[in-house]
Amino acid sequence: MGRIAGRFKRVEPRRRVRRLVLGLLSDLPRKNCWTIAEWAGESTQHLLGRPKWDADAVRDDVRRYVVEHLHDDQVVLVVDEAGDVKKGTDTVGVQRQYTGTAGRIENAQVAVYLVYAGRGGHAAVDRELYVPRSCTTDPDRCRAAGLGEETVFATKPELAARMVARFLNADHQAAWVAGDEVYGGNPKLRTALEQRGTGYVLAVACSHEATTGAGKFRADTLAKKVPKRAWQKLSAGTGAKGQRFYDWAVIDLDYPAPGNRQLLIRHSRSTGELAHYHCYSPTPAPMTELVRIAGSRWRVEEFFQTGKGLAGLDEHQVRRYASWSRWVALAILAHAFLAIVRANEQARHPAPDGLTPLTCNEIQHPFITLVFQPIHTAAYRLRWSTWRRHHQARSQTSHYQRQATQA
Repeated sequence: MGRIAGRFKRVEPRRRVRRLVLGLLSDLPRKNCWTIAEWAGESTQHLLGRPKWDADAVRDDVRRYVVEHLHDDQVVLVVDEAGDVKKGTDTVGVQRQYTGTAGRIENAQVAVYLVYAGRGGHAAVDRELYVPRSCTTDPDRCRAAGLGEETVFATKPELAARMVARFLNADHQAAWVAGDEVYGGNPKLRTALEQRGTGYVLAVACSHEATTGAGKFRADTLAKKVPKRAWQKLSAGTGAKGQRFYDWAVIDLDYPAPGNRQLLIRHSRSTGELAHYHCYSPTPAPMTELVRIAGSRWRVEEFFQTGKGLAGLDEHQVRRYASWSRWVALAILAHAFLAIVRANEQARHPAPDGLTPLTCNEIQHPFITLVFQPIHTAAYRLRWSTWRRHHQARSQTSHYQRQATQA
């Protein structure tokens, strides 16, 4: 917490943000400002809206914190989006759109994240809210959500390029970028990475056209031309059930620009499903390295799972952009803390035989018990119940008055 303390000019918000982060690390079944305030005995509701502090500056502190502790010369920056299902249309960035969280089109808010995936651990270092065109073209809605009138629509690949550029411009090094088809199918993102000399392994659709010495072909057509002897059984990394083995093949592509471009093909040994990756590297890279990068993309899924399950990443109940950016900045800080403690423990004290390595879940429970375990009496609970019902009554009255005025 000392790393971000200087972002708060007064001691009150500095103390409250510490309690809020502890609340995000707690074992509360639901984590929002109300539940954390009652758990911590501190009014944290107004921390996201009223005090003046820069969430982007805190994000930069988190990025330096992660890079310092999880530093890896062959790090992979993974970009991916996550959606939070929401009701109504007042929350910033909400509209009916596809979200992988629900697996279908829902009324949701979507954000793009940048995850630092090193060999010692992984954690998010940046985030950008995807603001759909239906919001950016509505000045009244932008104003109500706390977005500036200069806000313009940006696609998810454009947001990803913005975050990667921000990371590299902060004098951090990244050898590779990985992402799914949303990002691999965007030529502007690929060009931006190539201009910076950053390698990438980006998934592409089967209809993606790649140029070889024999001409231009669809990715699935090239996969059919690969001879059986060219496939290699390689692991894309370890999973919950052991090594993730697939059959892999690589085809050299022919582009006039400098650098090496290849089409990496993954074949599932159980289902026969194919996946295709457009790859670029400033210098030649072996297939084993490309496979490692492709397998690193699963790290972002692990981040979403632990970030939402342990740090309340998706449990915010805020409507304005400033409040959203502050909540997410503190949530990724909480998750980064768990990831770094896990990496440090595994490096200093490897698990003995008969025990699995420590996980973020295993670290969270003893940490919050040993560091901060509040004891609440019945009188304390009743006072909070009265205060909560008082605010609920005020909110209800306000809604009824607004409804009567509109009628």
